[in-house]
Formats: sequence, structure tokens, C-alpha cells
Amino acid sequence: MYEFAVTPAVTQLRRPGVIITGVEPDGLAAELGLCPDDRIVKVNGRQVRDYLDFRFQTAGETELTFRVKKPDGETIDIEFDRDEGEDLGLDFEQIVPRQCANECLFCFCKGNPADARPSLFVRDEDIRLSFLYGNYTTLTSVTDDEMKRIVEQRLTPQYVSVHATDLATRARLLGVSEERADISLKLKHLLDNDIEIHAQVVLCPGINDGPVLEKTLTDLSSLHPKVISTAIVPVALTRYNNDERLTHVTPEFCRSTIKQVEKMQKNFRRDLGTTFAFLGDEIYLKAGLDVPGRRHYGNYPQIEDGVGMIRSFLNAFENLLAGVAREGQKREAIGLARQYFRNVRTHPDARVPEPPAGVISATRRIKSRSGSILTGEMFAPILSEQIGRYNEAARRNYKVVAVPNTYFGGDVAVAGLLTGQDYLGVMDEIEGEVVIIPQHTIKSDEPILLDGMSFEELRSKFPVPVVPLDTQGLIDHLAASAA
Repeated sequence: MYEFAVTPAVTQLRRPGVIITGVEPDGLAAELGLCPDDRIVKVNGRQVRDYLDFRFQTAGETELTFRVKKPDGETIDIEFDRDEGEDLGLDFEQIVPRQCANECLFCFCKGNPADARPSLFVRDEDIRLSFLYGNYTTLTSVTDDEMKRIVEQRLTPQYVSVHATDLATRARLLGVSEERADISLKLKHLLDNDIEIHAQVVLCPGINDGPVLEKTLTDLSSLHPKVISTAIVPVALTRYNNDERLTHVTPEFCRSTIKQVEKMQKNFRRDLGTTFAFLGDEIYLKAGLDVPGRRHYGNYPQIEDGVGMIRSFLNAFENLLAGVAREGQKREAIGLARQYFRNVRTHPDARVPEPPAGVISATRRIKSRSGSILTGEMFAPILSEQIGRYNEAARRNYKVVAVPNTYFGGDVAVAGLLTGQDYLGVMDEIEGEVVIIPQHTIKSDEPILLDGMSFEELRSKFPVPVVPLDTQGLIDHLAASAA
């Protein structure tokens, strides 16, 4: 059986197998008689623990035997052949996260309001979610079974919260013994078996900064290229964090950290050919400094951890503005064409310059667009500047509204942690035909926000449509509006 070192994140018995949640009507699974709520417990005689197991055990296999347990308790074996690469047409239940057994000083769960929805208090520490979604684990309580699974199923890369390679400091941050905090042998085993690692440092002033941070980055860089990159992100304290051992991140601290890390980055680029250690965007914003250029981030290895997201956005926005400029040139040509036809109608005998080639067929009515784009206080100045450029180029009227985070409070000013009540708090500032909110403030598998407000309830409160968009969706929307 799959071994859990700590209690799973839900209070239910772990049953063997993986439950089917959906079957494509015309797929192979439907032909085999598989149905929702069936549980596949074995594939070719091997136990199935979750859909990752199922995917691993069926990959490349053309002769298969499923042991299936029906909802009424009946167990059947289904033997069949399939074409190479043929999809079975099955959807499965989500993985139940394995919970963390640490007591980290800075754990975000400690900064939640008491009435936050229950799922916000789940502290996952799951090597499967690390592989699938880039969730960070500390590896402190990973079992031998899990280590074996990572290697056997090639669950690479893994994302590991190191925080400090100084053992006493790491133990202090994680709230565990030094013996548990020591993952050096585990890391060595993974790296020796060609499992790649992305590391993370949550930077806590006065604890793992300064010389401790320098040691951490030096130690991790010595393991490059198998340790691919390291993200350094600042601790974020809400108004509910009251641990006196933690200190708020200040602009001065950020500027000092940038200065320290930039020296090391220069050496890393010289010796390793990569920046390797990447500072979170929030550090540059709090310092009041511009984020680095495109080349600094390479292939953006830590973008999901808030590293390089702003640079990526700015680059994409430049492309948008270039497209808007081309559209503006076309509109100007269309205007000349319209003037041409007006002059011809008014002065049919006059010599009127011919319109630019190809614009007559493109003449069309251009509708104005306007709206309010809601974002966190930290990103609002950057977005507002870019939207101002867009409005001028596209002759549109979009407004950026900086939304204070009243739900979490404290240092929290990022867009991703905005809630329904935060959005409602700026209703008086809404202008235009549409309200755009960050899509990632809505739960991915359920239309609900962090404070438990449903998206439907939020939408019903606004006098205009509310549209959740990710960064690319916003750019696509603006491009369509400019056309």
C-alpha cells in the first residue's frame, strides 16, 4: 500500500484503487463496460494507488487486465487489447493531498482568518503534486516508499523548499528537529538517480538572509545542473500572523537583498551559464526597482512561484502594443479612405488622392471599448502605466483599480489573494462596460473565491459583466477590443 507519513488531508478511509469520475461515451472504456464510481484497484496485477499509478502502469501497454470493484462491492477482471497510444477515455478523482507534518514559522495557514474556508488550512506536502503542479515540499517526512516512487515513475522535476542549507536555521524555520530537517541524503539520492530539482527559499529577515542566504545559494549552485534553479521569495505576513520571531519585509531589506544576490547572479552566469538564483518579483516591487530584462530569466523556470511573471507580462504587452499600433495605422488608412469617398461625393470633379491600397475593403465601423481592470495594490502601478499606453494607442478607456486586501491584511498586496469582499469594496470605483478580475482568484475546480463567496454571487453584485481572465486572456481581450 501507498505509505502516508502523516494523516491525509481529508477524514476518510483510504480505499485501494482510483475512482472513475467520467467515461467518454464513445471511448474504449465505455465499450469495456466501465462506469463512473467504478474503482480500478489493479492493472496487470499491480496495485493502483491513484491516477498517477494508473497512468504509469498503462503507459505503452497494449495488453491490459483491470481489476475493477463496482459500487455494489462486486469485483471483476477485464482483459482487453488496445492499439498503441489509444486513449481509454477515462477521468479520475483528484489526488487527496498528503499533509505536511512541519510547524513552519511562516506557514501561510497560520495567517488565515478563523472563518476561512476549510481547504485553505490544508498544508500539502505531496511529491505527486510537486511533480504535477509545481507544489513545493520540504522532503522532511517523505517516506522510503515515496522516494522509490519518485525514481521509479520518473516524477521529475521535484520542487523542494530548502529555505536554508544551514541545518540549525532550516530546523528553526520548519519547526522540527535537526535530524528531520536534514534532507541531504534524500537530495543526493534523487540527484544520483537523475531527478531534477527546483529549490525555493522563503526569505525571512534576520533568520535565513545575509550570510545564511549566501551559504544556501552557494551550496545549491554546487549541485547544478541537477538542481536547476532556486527561487528566493519574501515571507508574506497577514494581519493574523503574530509570531514575534518573524519580521516584516521592508523596502530597505529588499534593496539590500537585491544588491547581495546580484553579485552572486553575476558569478553564476559566468560559471554556470545561467542566473540560477532568481528573486521573486515582489522583492523588486517593494524595493522600488525595475524587474530585470528577458535574458535574466532564461526559460522562466520559477514563473509559477512569482519569479519573472512581471517581465513576461511586460514583454507580452509590448507585443500587444505593437499590434495595436499596426491596427492604428490601418484605422488611419481607413479614415483616409472614408475622407476619399466623402470628397468624391462632395466634389465629384475634383482631383482627390487615391486611398492607400487594400483599405477600401477593410473599411468598417470601429466601436469604442471601456472597462475596469481589478488587481492587487502591488501590481496596480505597473499595470496602470501599461493600460495608459494601451488607451492612448487604441483610443480606448480602460481603468486599473488597485484593490486593497482587507481580508488577509498585513503585507498581502498580490492579486492572487484577493477575495470577493475585497472586490466589492471598490465597487464605487468601477467604470465602463465590463469588470475584469484575475482568474486565479477563483478556485480552479469550483467557482468560488478565497473568502467562500461564489463567483455567481460576486457577479450579481456588479452592474456590468464580471469577467475573470488570466494574463494572456487579458491581453487577448485588449487585442480584440482594439481591433
